[in-house]
Formats: sequence, C-alpha cells, structure tokens
Amino acid sequence: MSGRFVAFGEIMLRLSPPGRELLLQTPKLDVWIAGAEANVAGALAQLGHDVRLVSALPENPLGDTAFRTLRGLGVDVSGIRRAAGRMGLYFVETGAGLRPTEVHYDRAHSAFAETPAEAWDWDALLDGADRLHLSGITPALGPNGTRAALTAADAATRLGVPISFDGNYRSRLWEAWDGKPAETLDRLVRQADILFGNHRDVALLLGQPFSAEGSERRREAALAAFNAYPGLRFIASTARRVESSDHHRISARIDTPDEAFETEELPVTGIVDRIGTGDAFAAGVLHAFRKGMGIADMARMGQMLNLLKHSMPGDVLMIDDARLGSLAAEGQDAKR
Repeated sequence: MSGRFVAFGEIMLRLSPPGRELLLQTPKLDVWIAGAEANVAGALAQLGHDVRLVSALPENPLGDTAFRTLRGLGVDVSGIRRAAGRMGLYFVETGAGLRPTEVHYDRAHSAFAETPAEAWDWDALLDGADRLHLSGITPALGPNGTRAALTAADAATRLGVPISFDGNYRSRLWEAWDGKPAETLDRLVRQADILFGNHRDVALLLGQPFSAEGSERRREAALAAFNAYPGLRFIASTARRVESSDHHRISARIDTPDEAFETEELPVTGIVDRIGTGDAFAAGVLHAFRKGMGIADMARMGQMLNLLKHSMPGDVLMIDDARLGSLAAEGQDAKR
C-alpha cells in the first residue's frame, strides 16, 4: 500500500428517477457522480490507499461539484484537467420484477472525450505510482478516447508501472462509431498484468468461443487468455445469476496460470442499486492484492464489496476500513 494508485477515465453525472420509476414518470431525477474508474478510485481512497484520478471536467458548476465530491472521498484530484465543454451524462432506470435495469447515454463530445491524448503529462502523473488502472470504456468513446487510453498504457509500460485493465465492454459506445474493439482492447490487455473480465471478454479478444459450461468454461477462457497474454498475473471475474430484478446470486473468481479459486455463490436480495457493483468488485480485489492477500481472500474481498454495493444508491461504494472490518466481524444485525 506504499505506492500511489492512478486511475484514468471519464467522470460523469448519473441521473435516475427516484425509487423504481420510469424515466421522467414524475419530473424528478436523483443525481450522482459516476464513472467506472472514478468508482474504483473513490472506493480505494476510502479504504486508505493513496489514489490519484486522471480525467477532465468542464469549467462549470457541474464540474466543480464532481471535483469537490471526489476530493471529499480522499481522491487526489490534481490530475483532473479543467476544460471548456460539457459533462457526460447517463440515465439509469432501476429495474423491478420482470423489468430489467436500463441505461441511456448522453455523453458525446464531453470535455473528457474532447481532450487530446497529448494533453496529459504521464511522466508527471505516474510519478510515484505502483499501478495504473484503465478500462475498456475510455477507448470505446471514439478515436480520441482510443488514443488517450493507448497513450496512457504505453507510458505506464515505458515507466515500468503495472497496469490493471477492466474490460467493461460497452457495445452501444463501440457501435456509435467505426472503432475496432477487439484490436484496440488486445493492445491494452497485452500491456496489463491484471485483467478484470469473464469468458465473454476473452472470447471477444481472441475471436473464439468457449464450449464448456460454468466454472469449466471460465477456466478454459482464462487459460486461453494466459496463453495469448503471457504478461497477465491473474484474471478476476464474477458470475451473476438473475432470479429477478430484486434477487441475484453472485460468485467471484480469481484465475492464475497455475490455479483458480471460486467463491460460494451467495444470494443478494432487496437490491437497491446494481450499477457500480463491478467497480466495487474491482476495488475489493485490488485492495486485497495491495495488502498482500492470496487469491482466495482477493476473491472473497471482491465478492463482499460487490454484494455490499447492491445495498447503496449511486455509483460509488461508500466504505472504509472500520466499516468493512465491522461487517466482517459482526454480520448484518443492527449496530447499537
């Protein structure tokens, strides 16, 4: 935990109808600061890590609020550029019963997406860093986002800073332009030592399906990824079985070239908000890894934070070491 964790990605505003209403069913929207990399950074900062977020925000009250919110979580915001333009938005309708949760993007031409890849001084931003965290969302934003992600990864590789990469494949973003997701994501994963992704992500990268089922399929995909990307140390993933919008079952898994560990599948009911749960899982795995834990404890920690995020509205998991320790020691009864 001695080095600095650096994350790079877009900070957004998430707008959602209250409760489980449809979008603008009533003229009200709840607003949260959001973004996959910002979610991971915010969770890790609260858990006591030295975290810097690199991004761009517009010079307006929305950007000011996002800046203050992340700084309030303990994130080092010195790597956030301020620029002209707009803030990316997305709208979330929380599912209920047979109706799934649905996401609608309004993020084109945001200040982050329009910032040139050359605008960030990666030698300075990665000074003192022991990890750079990227995701597949940034390159999906368009040619500029692709250049920005590749520039960041190339700089980290040149400087000897390990890279963790979360696949976060967003088909709607890639389909909005003539990008080449498999080719671009391959270049990024090739430079990573930690991959957050499942058999579907690996199938996209390698252009091949996997015929096994369940855990066997996940292991088959992991071994294919380790063969294709020899720099990978481990692959972290979750499996989600949806009974209804309010009842899921989730397991977590860590694969290495030599072994694998998969947690027991645990139920999560009374779901408040499932958005951001994958980022909470990533933060849990990275937290455990940075504390020197083994793969079983990394998987369990990731699963715990993933399940916990389902109980909280908004994108960022609100957690600190004291609360995390209390949950592990005392369970779910009321704290008095």
